[in-house]
Amino acid sequence: MFKKILIANRGEIACRVIKTARQLGIATVAVYSDADADARFVKLADEAWRLGPAPAAESYLKADIILDIARASGAEAIHPGYGFLSENAEFAAACAAAGIAFIGPPASAIAAMGSKSAAKTLMEKASVPLVPGYHGAEQQAEFLQQQADHIGYPVLIKASAGGGGKGMRIVERSEDFAAALASCQREASASFGDDKVLVEKYLTRPRHVEIQVFADSHGQCVYLFERDCSVQRRHQKVLEEAPAPHLPAVMRQAMGEAACAAARAVGYVGAGTVEFIVDVQANGQPGGFYFMEMNTRLQVEHPVTEMITGQDLVAWQLHVAAGQPLPLRQDELKIHGHAIEARIYAEDPDKGFLPATGRLIHLHAPAENARVRIDTGVSEGDSITPFYDPMIAKLIVWGENREAALQQLDTALAQYQIAGVSTNIAFLRRIVLHDSFASGQVDTGLIARHQDVLLPTPATPSAQQLALLAVAEALHAAAPCPAPAGWRLNGVLEQNLQFRQGEQLHSVGLRYLEQGFVVTVAEQQFEVQARLQGRQLQATLDGLVLCASVVRQDQQRLLFVQGERLQLEWVDPYAAAVDEVHGVTHLKAPMPGRVVTLLAKAGQTVRQGEPLLILEAMKMEHTIHAPADGVLRGFYFAAGEQVCDGDELVDFDAA
Repeated sequence: MFKKILIANRGEIACRVIKTARQLGIATVAVYSDADADARFVKLADEAWRLGPAPAAESYLKADIILDIARASGAEAIHPGYGFLSENAEFAAACAAAGIAFIGPPASAIAAMGSKSAAKTLMEKASVPLVPGYHGAEQQAEFLQQQADHIGYPVLIKASAGGGGKGMRIVERSEDFAAALASCQREASASFGDDKVLVEKYLTRPRHVEIQVFADSHGQCVYLFERDCSVQRRHQKVLEEAPAPHLPAVMRQAMGEAACAAARAVGYVGAGTVEFIVDVQANGQPGGFYFMEMNTRLQVEHPVTEMITGQDLVAWQLHVAAGQPLPLRQDELKIHGHAIEARIYAEDPDKGFLPATGRLIHLHAPAENARVRIDTGVSEGDSITPFYDPMIAKLIVWGENREAALQQLDTALAQYQIAGVSTNIAFLRRIVLHDSFASGQVDTGLIARHQDVLLPTPATPSAQQLALLAVAEALHAAAPCPAPAGWRLNGVLEQNLQFRQGEQLHSVGLRYLEQGFVVTVAEQQFEVQARLQGRQLQATLDGLVLCASVVRQDQQRLLFVQGERLQLEWVDPYAAAVDEVHGVTHLKAPMPGRVVTLLAKAGQTVRQGEPLLILEAMKMEHTIHAPADGVLRGFYFAAGEQVCDGDELVDFDAA
């Protein structure tokens, strides 16, 4: 076994590899960019070396620098994690040439499966079912348009070298194909340095089911069952589970054997995932399955497989990379219970899942135990930057059956508290509680189909929530004083507090008592006794005892109570009212990013919803549309320029 390994990655996967390495007595070397100098994984590793500036192209993608550090530090092997260089055949070959073990498959296997088009050709020869489509080398726009027209709409354009939902577009009509192709190629080129695409028939109700495979250098190959990753937004996974609900045992075995055959066909060694599309029939049951792609690395969602098999897949990777045989045979692998993983992202579901950036000023996670696991790369006080994936953590739960796992997941999500950035936690809870997901009737269109329920307008705060916020505000204001809150020499203090939610203003009346408050919200009145220690509020409302967290950030107030998160703006009575300087006359950047292209011209008359420019952030393209009918007066940035969150992008006159 290795004595020291270098981890050529960051964030939660770096922390995950360090955890297993430490259990096996293996020393770890971290590499970091300037943005990650104080990151959790840097502190956990036995030693850490600087790579370069924050952008990945100048740090985590610098293969030559990583190899230099590996040699200088005495690392015998490199674990690439996922993303970055994990599926880079040239890097795997360079490791081999340097005499450093690559903890992954051989370069030849990565190259064979690295191109979706080439991989599908291999699978076709191996008689693995394929979705109808074009996977060839001809990439002229007119030719690809002809292929799409021949396949029949809807079609899916997909980056040949892609992954993670990047470089993918669904096209419903022939007249939309050219624009979608151009956007897909730009995104593919920016993310993977390769703008080649393939075009496939888009199945309207597919399930995304993948098989975890493992092979060693002694000719053995096994599959560790399947994961269902159908719940997705923007082609990116949100919830993953194992085993897949309602998957017949016969299909599980057939898919597992097909996945092993695919691995053997390319001389595979190590951990890999063979992804299939399962066609959902009219009765909701799974129909045929089709090869989609093979990821030649460990997957983000590998923990659910670990939870149902009781195996440590990173430990398997290390053993196999060191030349040892697989720890278990196929007949020794069994499924135990059910596991579900929820990806907690810094993003705003109400704004099209736009990535969010900022500092995690409050972070409280549920307690870990045999049923609850958290894989994360951040701690309270860390920042989510625009340079990397905005995932905060992976919450993984286990239960004896799917129903028990769902209940465990909802409870754990209710206990997760994050302030400082927008998150998808409330959105995840709504999915978990939705009838379609709870019953296991999942497919990749679930979120889009139930968008109105899963993305409702913000609920009006309850009188109870407003009472808690008002009391916390009063206690905080009185905190430095030894006297009780609101104490007056003669008389009783009465106060009115206001909180804003969007355009709605909520007023709360407070009357201070010697041992508490009388709180009035609309027509309701509460007698409240409360104590505030830091951010923790303990309150009794008319005999009901509640424990809450209250976080203050400038004028924002966040309340976490009974599994709910409420964010309101405290209205400072002494602050001068400031009118909005800009309405629909100026459009601001919803996130940091780079202007890709301008889609209109100064002086042009446009209609509401018409695209004005494309902004790229975190390797994804986001189109900025006209907020109303009007005239575009001009742009404040040119194509190729960087913008910050909140920067004014467009000067616009509404009609």
